[in-house]
Amino acid sequence: MISTHDLEQLAEIELQKEEEEEEQGSSRGYPLAPSSGNACQDMSHPYYDVARHGILQVTGDDKYGRKLIIFSSCCMPPSHQLNHHRLLEYLKYTLDQYVESDYTVVYFHYGLRSSNKPSLRWLREAYREFDRKYKKNLKALYVVHPTNFIRIIWNIFKPLISHKFGKKLTYVNYLAELREHLNYDQLIIPPAVLRHDEELRAAQKGGPPPPVKIPPPRPPLPTQQFGVSLQYIREKNNGELIPPVMCQTVSYLKQKGLKTEGIFRRSARVQLIKDIQKLYNQGKPVSFEQYSDVHVPAVILKTFLRELPEPLLTFTLYDQIQDFTKVESSLRASRCKRIVESLPEHNFIVVKYLICFLHMVSQESISNKMSSSNLACVFGVNLVWPPKGTISLGALAPLNIFTELLIEHYHTIFSSRCPPQQFSDMAV
Repeated sequence: MISTHDLEQLAEIELQKEEEEEEQGSSRGYPLAPSSGNACQDMSHPYYDVARHGILQVTGDDKYGRKLIIFSSCCMPPSHQLNHHRLLEYLKYTLDQYVESDYTVVYFHYGLRSSNKPSLRWLREAYREFDRKYKKNLKALYVVHPTNFIRIIWNIFKPLISHKFGKKLTYVNYLAELREHLNYDQLIIPPAVLRHDEELRAAQKGGPPPPVKIPPPRPPLPTQQFGVSLQYIREKNNGELIPPVMCQTVSYLKQKGLKTEGIFRRSARVQLIKDIQKLYNQGKPVSFEQYSDVHVPAVILKTFLRELPEPLLTFTLYDQIQDFTKVESSLRASRCKRIVESLPEHNFIVVKYLICFLHMVSQESISNKMSSSNLACVFGVNLVWPPKGTISLGALAPLNIFTELLIEHYHTIFSSRCPPQQFSDMAV
C-alpha cells in the first residue's frame, strides 16, 4: 500500500511532468494572469489583496436555482505574491454569504503550477476549516480539466472524505460537458481555460477543434411558460398580466410556505423540476399538493424568472442599478422608486406583484429566517443581469442592495404608480 508521503511525492512529480508537457505544447507563452474585467476593482474590499486577482467568482445561479461559485487556478499568482492564509479567509468570507442556501462549485484546474499551488498542508487545513456548514449545502462540485495530479490528491484526501461528499464530485473533461448542468453562457471562464479546452479537443480529434454543436432553438409552444417573454405569455393567455406559473407558485407559497425556514434557499430534485416545467410548457395542470414539498414551487418560481429572455427589471436598467450604491444612503429609496417607475407598464406590474409577495415573506422572517437582505441575495440575480457577459462578484453588492430596498420599502416604492384593477385584485 502506498504511503501518504509517497503519494505526496508522486503528486509533485506528476505536476512537474504536466508542466513540462505543456511547455512543449501550444499553450506555451499564454499568460495565466486574469485578463478579463471580472476581478474586484474595489480597493475598500476587506480582502482586496486577494480578490483583485479574480480567483473566485459568483455568477448567479445554475439551472437548478443553486448559487454558482467558480474557482480559477490560472488566476492565482505565484505563491510569493499571494498570502495563502488570506486566500483561505477570503474563501470563507465569500462562501459565508451563500452557504445557508444550496450552492454549486466549479473548479477550473488548468493553470495550477508548482509556482502558484498551495501546499498540501494548506489543503488539509482548508478541508478542516470548511466544516459541515460549508459541506452540507454544497450540492455539486465540478472539477474541469482534471489531470493525474488531481486524482492523486483525491487519493491522499480520500481517508478524510465521506462517501456522501465524494458523490458530489464530477470530473469534466471538456467545457461543453458543463452545458448539461449549468447555464454555460453565464459562466465566467478565463481566456487561458478556453484556449486550453480548444487544444484538448484538437488533440483528441487530431486536428482543429470542432465547433461545439448547439441544437437550433425550437419555436415555442402556444402554452409555453419558460424561456419566452412576458409579452408572449400575455398574448397566449387572454391578456392576463401575471404569468400563470407566477400566480400558481405565489398563491401556493402564500398558503403553505410563508413560515417555512429557509424558503427559497433549498433546491429540489433536478428531474422533478424539469418534469414540472414540461407540464407547464405543454399547458397541462400542475398541483403542488402532490409533491408534499414547499421548496418545489419556490424553485419553479426562481427558475421561471431566470429563464426569461430579458430580465424582469430589463437590460436597460442594469447600469442604473449598478450605479445605485453611488447614491447617498438617505436618498436611495427615492432613487429606487424612480428607477422602478421607469419600467414598461407590464414589467412594473409583474415586479410589483413579485415584490409584494417577497415583502410578505420578509414579514415572517422570525419563523422563516428570510429577511429582506436574505431574500435579496437569492432574488437579485434573478431580477436583472447584463445584456452581455455575466454578473461578476463585484456587481452583486449593488444588485443585492437595490433588491433589498425594493422588498423592505415595498409600500413606499410602489405607492404612486397605480396598476390596472385586474392586478390590484390579485395582489390583495
